[in-house]
Amino acid sequence: MPTINQLASLSQVSGGDQLPIYVPNNGDARKVSVSQLLAYFQTVFAAPTVSTTLYTPGAGFNITVPTPVSEQQWMLLQPAGTLATGTITLPLNTGVPDGTQVLITSTQTITAFTIALNGAAAIFGDVSTIAAGNAVQYRYYLATNSWYNITNEAGGFDAAIQDFLNNPTSANLLAAMTDETGTGLLVFNTSPTFVTPVLGTVTSGNISACTSTSMVMVTPILGTPTSGTLTSCTGLPLTTGVTGALPVANGGTGASGTVQALSGPGAVNITSLATSFTSTATGNALTLADGSQGQLKTIIYVAEAAGGDTGVLTPANLGSATTITFNAVGDSATLQFIGTDWWVVGFRGAVVA
Repeated sequence: MPTINQLASLSQVSGGDQLPIYVPNNGDARKVSVSQLLAYFQTVFAAPTVSTTLYTPGAGFNITVPTPVSEQQWMLLQPAGTLATGTITLPLNTGVPDGTQVLITSTQTITAFTIALNGAAAIFGDVSTIAAGNAVQYRYYLATNSWYNITNEAGGFDAAIQDFLNNPTSANLLAAMTDETGTGLLVFNTSPTFVTPVLGTVTSGNISACTSTSMVMVTPILGTPTSGTLTSCTGLPLTTGVTGALPVANGGTGASGTVQALSGPGAVNITSLATSFTSTATGNALTLADGSQGQLKTIIYVAEAAGGDTGVLTPANLGSATTITFNAVGDSATLQFIGTDWWVVGFRGAVVA
């Protein structure tokens, strides 16, 4: 029988190739195929450097990483439900080999999660929350006596940010933000619903059907709101802005809807749509300053102190005339300011001269 060094070399191994083995129970040599040997290794092999421990902790747990510490320690936490608090205490630093890794996985959310250093100088990428099904892994570096987060991308962030990254809801985003205004849920640019918004200065948009209902938006571009009530808004971009009367150019009359009550001689105002005039004597002198482009103004003679009283209106500028005289109760005149003059667009009984 040839010795092994006398055998021909084989350049490629296949599953059916035979290997000699010695079987102690039988006291003789036998053969096994490469495929059979591989199947045996796959069945019994376990990485000697990985140690796995399963825990079912309750609220407020404090579990220390098992010792002696293997090169890789996997701690599997499987609580019955969400836990408010929990702590993992790292092994004492004097007994930790360089490069040691601790992997922590939780099947349930641990809201306030703490890593206790146990003699280490620092931990980098510390996490304060673990969401259900998430994990975090730390590696120890002997030169700095510190642990480093090498898995969890949320490590190092504020707890509220971690909560949002693990569970990106509107409520978690609001908690993670520090300079927002307002409350409630997020809205996007198609068909949003704002509740009590404070708009600031609107730079563009079509406020055709808005309602104000306490969020503050600075120079928002609203697009075309489909509904709403602007009950407390000022400074709307209507030509030069509106604080009382709506300009004719924006669909108004150029004056407010109130009525001025004028008794005796005096100025007919240009801030009210109409003036009711009561005479006190014959020839009460009335004046009217220039208005704004397109503005309408109506003067109505409603009462007199004694029979035969009259009122004579002399506008600052009256187109094609100088005065309008109200001789009897019921006389009226409607004027519109166009260009530089008031023009009579309708009258009843009054005399235009």
